[in-house]
Amino acid sequence: MKISKTKIWVGLITLLLVFYIVVMMQRAVLLLGDSDWIAKLLGLSYFVIPLVAAWALISEILFGARTEKMANVLEAEGGLPEDNLPRTPAGRIVREAADAEFEKYKLEAEAAPEDWRSWFRLSCAYDASGDRSRARKTMRDAVALFRAHP
Repeated sequence: MKISKTKIWVGLITLLLVFYIVVMMQRAVLLLGDSDWIAKLLGLSYFVIPLVAAWALISEILFGARTEKMANVLEAEGGLPEDNLPRTPAGRIVREAADAEFEKYKLEAEAAPEDWRSWFRLSCAYDASGDRSRARKTMRDAVALFRAHP
């Protein structure tokens, strides 16, 4: 089994975040033991920040794992969109070509709104067109459909 560079980076960032959470919790306990009410309030807030960080970490790892699982299913079915768009000399996708290709995937998703595969491909098209926020939202929709109808 080959481990990608992305997974190595995710692992390193996860370790750093876990270290941060442990240090924040330690500081929170120290501040809560202080007699000053401001220090206690700060200690309480030090408990909240790591909880939010842990929630964000877990949700992002689950999102990545589910997306990878969906990509593996599409690859096995031969349904992944081909990466054949023209690129600039710097390696970036030519925006006009991505926008033209986008319309095809938009129509596919409109024709099959309950099929996670069409939403996955639409998300890839958003990403190729440079619209990262819509790509992420669309991929979250694809994940929800995948989980409801695998």
